[in-house]
Amino acid sequence: MIEATGITKTFSTAKGDVRAVDNTDLTINPGEFIIILGRSGSGKSTLLAMLAGLITPTAGVVRIRGQEIDHLSEDKTAEVRAKEIGFVFQFSGLIPTLTAVENVMVPTLFCPDGPGSRSRADELLQKVGLSHRNDAYPGTLSSGEMKRVAIARSLINGPAILIADEPTGDLDVDTEIEIMNLFRDLNREGTTIVMVTHNPDLIPYASRVFGMVRGKLVADPELSCVNTRADKPASDRI
Repeated sequence: MIEATGITKTFSTAKGDVRAVDNTDLTINPGEFIIILGRSGSGKSTLLAMLAGLITPTAGVVRIRGQEIDHLSEDKTAEVRAKEIGFVFQFSGLIPTLTAVENVMVPTLFCPDGPGSRSRADELLQKVGLSHRNDAYPGTLSSGEMKRVAIARSLINGPAILIADEPTGDLDVDTEIEIMNLFRDLNREGTTIVMVTHNPDLIPYASRVFGMVRGKLVADPELSCVNTRADKPASDRI
């Protein structure tokens, strides 16, 4: 579904070039739940942005469903993102003057021929447990509720791939578990998820886990597991 071959990203700074991602290969198959674990500054968010077509690699190729997205026009790349990929970031980024259901519908502006509609937005808010908050404004929502709205928004165009960049970084432990269980349920329904985090407690949710260290992707088979600990509160984990 997503194939990255030899991708590198170099940024120029006053102190010289910085290689944020260094000659990385990664293949993500349909239905996987991939977690990329790494410290701040390790390059994991840059890698995620290249996989999603948000930034162009300095070298290497990214393909989505066999199509090289790095050589597409900006408009065509935006079209691929709108149809194939949903995004969830650490900060929900909701528009404060729009209600929850209106925020969910925002991506339909970029994919007018997609499946997004008011009725679908209502269904998605119900799916994330917020059907009673359709008309609420972001300022009246808790951080967990805002995150749920952001997840519903990411799904409005029916993407096959969900890209999540530190989606639980600003949440308390109990809310983090709720959001991760929601991700797990979406994955079980067929959504491919690629997520970066610095929190090793989230490893049990993944089908495969990678580490990111100084721009290098490191596969660790000992980390790749599916574990029922993911269903338990953090206080019950060993």
